[in-house]
Amino acid sequence: MGRICSGIALGLLLICPLLLFSAIADEGVQSSRILAVFPFPGRSQYIFGEQFLKELAHRGHNVTVINTFGSDEIHPNFRVIGAKKIHEIMAAFGNADYNQAASQWKVLTMTTKFLNLLTTSILDDPAVKDLLHSGEKFDLVVMETVQTEALFGIGQHFGAETIGISSYGTDTHIDKLMGNISPLSYNPILLSSQTERMVFADRLRNVFKASVMWLHKSIVHLPTQRELYAKYFPMATKSLDEVLDSFSLMLLGQHFSLSYARPYLPNMIEVGGLHLQQRRKVHPLEKELSELVEQSEKGVIYFSMGSNIKSKDIPLATRKVLMETFASLPQRVLWKYEDDQLPEKPSNVFISKWFPQPDILAHPNVKLFITHGGLLSTIESIYFGKPVLGLPIFYDQHMNVQRAKQAGYGLSADIWTANATVLTYLIQELLDNPSYAATAENKSKLFRDQKETALERAVWWTEYVLRHKGAKHLRCASRDLNFIQFHGLDTWGLLIAVAFASIQIVRTALNCLQRGFAYIIAKRRQGPSKLKTQ
Repeated sequence: MGRICSGIALGLLLICPLLLFSAIADEGVQSSRILAVFPFPGRSQYIFGEQFLKELAHRGHNVTVINTFGSDEIHPNFRVIGAKKIHEIMAAFGNADYNQAASQWKVLTMTTKFLNLLTTSILDDPAVKDLLHSGEKFDLVVMETVQTEALFGIGQHFGAETIGISSYGTDTHIDKLMGNISPLSYNPILLSSQTERMVFADRLRNVFKASVMWLHKSIVHLPTQRELYAKYFPMATKSLDEVLDSFSLMLLGQHFSLSYARPYLPNMIEVGGLHLQQRRKVHPLEKELSELVEQSEKGVIYFSMGSNIKSKDIPLATRKVLMETFASLPQRVLWKYEDDQLPEKPSNVFISKWFPQPDILAHPNVKLFITHGGLLSTIESIYFGKPVLGLPIFYDQHMNVQRAKQAGYGLSADIWTANATVLTYLIQELLDNPSYAATAENKSKLFRDQKETALERAVWWTEYVLRHKGAKHLRCASRDLNFIQFHGLDTWGLLIAVAFASIQIVRTALNCLQRGFAYIIAKRRQGPSKLKTQ
């Protein structure tokens, strides 16, 4: 017995220092200073990452956020710096006409001008300037990876590790940052309306558009961002190329059950649904809203164009088509409408500037979601198993809606050209054909079947990078290769050249042999003929 007790005591003496060391290590990780930068003025992009940042603060990290909205909320270990100037600048330009046609090059040039404006509005903000010159230290910088490359210099400014977060998943630009390769044969560019299933014409179009994007970024976009980087970080310890090579981790707002299987490096983590509080119970709707939903005998249709597009700004003719459509339906329609009044509103339509979208979609009496096809809305429709009618406007919305159609839980229409007859037919098809709801339910099961939530996964990997000081062992060697080396053009070029040279040598040898044989045969024929003449 004494020996057993002695053994236990010895074991405790050995284990205790390990436990103490582990506790100290965890304490160091969970009290890290983290700076997050979300420069894009679309609220949905920030909503995607907000719960993640608050969870980091809840776990004991000290989190500072730069966004374009600010916040009046007070949370422990959590502060927000609102660089709001961009909204004033955008308001001065008026409402965008999303229905106008433009060449790809022109769209990319306009996008670059906007991103440059976005970069300068953040870095010129007085509060951001104060932070940059405050002498504060950060262990980690979380960057929203829109193409504001000069902003990525904030990480080197504070000497911090850098991770990226992308609300829409990966694309060619993020693949480049991480050294990932995604063949264009089945990976459509973000702004297309194609899915991974492409015929030859689609693949050709995809390669062409990707080439135009690469060319524009090389000769137009990146040079302007380099100028901004030199202007705002004159004492930078790293070049912009080194900054672009400094991402330790990339959190991607996608999941294979939402889109399709594709290649990722181990430091590219799918966190689609990050904004969903998946562990909480659905909140009951407020009394008035609950009565509207539950007392609708034919069910409810929910209609929202998201946070970036305001329904009140849709042209009057289009709004009239929508109202004519809704008036013909037996269902009640909840319409997220950003004005107090909607003239000529049908009696079965109820408007509000804001709805608790996840809680509405969770309600069993909500039968259909009419959406712009934004990624967060698409994820919520899948999570709660609702079929969708997509009315895409721009960016990744066309692709998201196309995926819904391909999967079989949605249909689409052109909001600018569709009439009430077309829209009514599509809505009735989605409501009356049970296959759409069944497919949506199946997609929901696939998406929910994960060993942990996207939030838990994002936090774990973020702290993994902190624990391992940037996790340099996850860095892919492909990031050290140039374009020619990365795509194997040098090796393939050499092999093709050798094969071509070998073929030429064989052809030349065969030609020489043929001529030699022809010469010998000709000589032999000349011999007997000479004998006959003699």
